[in-house]
Amino acid sequence: MDEFILKVAGVERKLPVVRIADNIKIASFVILGDTELVSAAAAELKDLIPEADYYITAEAKGIPLIHELSRIKGKKRYFVARKSIKPYMSDPFISEVYSITTQRKQLLCIEKDESELIKGKRILIVDDVISTGESVRALEKLIKMAGGILVGKAAILAEGDDAINRDDIIYLEKLPLFPIEPSESIQ
Repeated sequence: MDEFILKVAGVERKLPVVRIADNIKIASFVILGDTELVSAAAAELKDLIPEADYYITAEAKGIPLIHELSRIKGKKRYFVARKSIKPYMSDPFISEVYSITTQRKQLLCIEKDESELIKGKRILIVDDVISTGESVRALEKLIKMAGGILVGKAAILAEGDDAINRDDIIYLEKLPLFPIEPSESIQ
């Protein structure tokens, strides 16, 4: 198996390179359970991000990062856009997303009580990796629907040239995509 050596926030990890489509492989970056990496990345991001009243992420691998970032910045609350409408949600705001890692359409939603807290407030989007930007766009739509003010987008990694070359995201390190040559196609 191919590996990619990632160095971010003073931490080094060997990431397996895995095929996610016929023409592309990615370095699989999973922060779930990696307290050392999450803590180091949040500590480094805290000085780079703009002031915000609240942070928001998608219900995914960005949750440990948003939690740690909120903790060290003294935030009492953050928002997690859920991937499905839950029975307890009243009048949810809904946005659709197609993520590179799930490779299918998903919903992202927040409930009415959360949208009322977001209204008129400065909101920062937080994620582990920004690649195609689809999840970020879905979160932006939710913030706008709720009447929030987007102040920035931050991640540990920007993946692929499209994300790396964006000037509207804050990130710590670059993560390449690995195109699959026709000679590597599945037999």
